[in-house]
Amino acid sequence: MPYNTVNPQTLYQARPELQTELKRVRDHLHHQLDPYVNHTVRIQTIDHHVYEGRIVHIDVDHLYLSVLQPHHTPSPGTPTPYRSYAYRDVILPLVLYNLLVVTLLS
Repeated sequence: MPYNTVNPQTLYQARPELQTELKRVRDHLHHQLDPYVNHTVRIQTIDHHVYEGRIVHIDVDHLYLSVLQPHHTPSPGTPTPYRSYAYRDVILPLVLYNLLVVTLLS
């Protein structure tokens, strides 16, 4: 399907004041959270999703969270407290301005 390069249609454009506020929030979060790389946190997004994990990196736009994943599949009927969990190479990138609450757990 060819793209209309002569008269492209803008579907959405953020208001200038919103752009300024989002940049301010992003920069503030980056500054506040950068010292907590390698710490375990609980994060709630503006959509009320909650994640727990270890901050492994923060860049200009994202916080990268190493999340807990089952280390192995427990046999059926294994009670939850006896299941083995460990950090694995599962990294969840979260957009900085989408974060609502970040709680330090360790």
